[in-house]
Amino acid sequence: MSLKKYKPVTPGTRFRVGNTFSEVTTDTPEKSLLTPWRRTGGRNHDGKMTVRQRGGGHKRRYRIIDFKRDKDGIEGRVATIEYDPNRSAYIALIVYKDGEKRYIVAPKTINVGDKIMSGKGALPNPGNTLFLSEIPLGSVIYNIEMSPGKGGAIARSAGSYCVLMGREGKYATVKMPSSEVRKILLTCKATMGSASNPDHSLQVLGKAGRKRWLGRRPRVRGVAMNPVDHPMGGGEGRASGGHPRSRTGIMAKGQKTRNVNKHSNVLIIAKRKKKTKK
Repeated sequence: MSLKKYKPVTPGTRFRVGNTFSEVTTDTPEKSLLTPWRRTGGRNHDGKMTVRQRGGGHKRRYRIIDFKRDKDGIEGRVATIEYDPNRSAYIALIVYKDGEKRYIVAPKTINVGDKIMSGKGALPNPGNTLFLSEIPLGSVIYNIEMSPGKGGAIARSAGSYCVLMGREGKYATVKMPSSEVRKILLTCKATMGSASNPDHSLQVLGKAGRKRWLGRRPRVRGVAMNPVDHPMGGGEGRASGGHPRSRTGIMAKGQKTRNVNKHSNVLIIAKRKKKTKK
């Protein structure tokens, strides 16, 4: 992927850093893999706003993605690489030898015409999906299952990946994007390589309107509110607001949010590294 900086011909393009979409090969999605995407605007079944800062945005259609990669032993060919408005990584349209078409989360180095395969005996090439028991140690992987057969759940966003560090008993040791090290069953599948579009985080929207196109409404800072509206509100002048916390009073820094009795705690070998002040 490559980025482009726009000429400052308008206030909205002065600081904008956009995507060239050089890897994308078509702007026409596969019709058979599209379903309606109905927005809620942050409202529940009563019409009450339960999630703030949501609403508006461009109309979308959902692309059905094959996270399970359960078409084992059948070779597929990459037909197109496409932009998906519902995720940060690109998607690839795969046409299998039996004629079936499926979308997958595209790996970083895949090209149109490449062959992919999943299941037992597949080669450890980018885009191929294997069981963790068959992937070489030290490999970079993404779209990793947490439970066998449930479908990939870890490392699916743009540029993300994990590292297979070791195997012991019926578990594989995997280093997460957050630097957490945990155990995952060897019978779970993972895709070789890293997710596409790694420079996604370097983009700069440039103006508030582009955020509105994405379905995000303005957010008001807590310190700018009154005490009745937020724990950090009120004060004379520009008061600091006290300890950072949410609108409902939950501490924003330092408070542990993970259940100490969670059943998967025994699978975590090393917790993620915390950010330190410099």
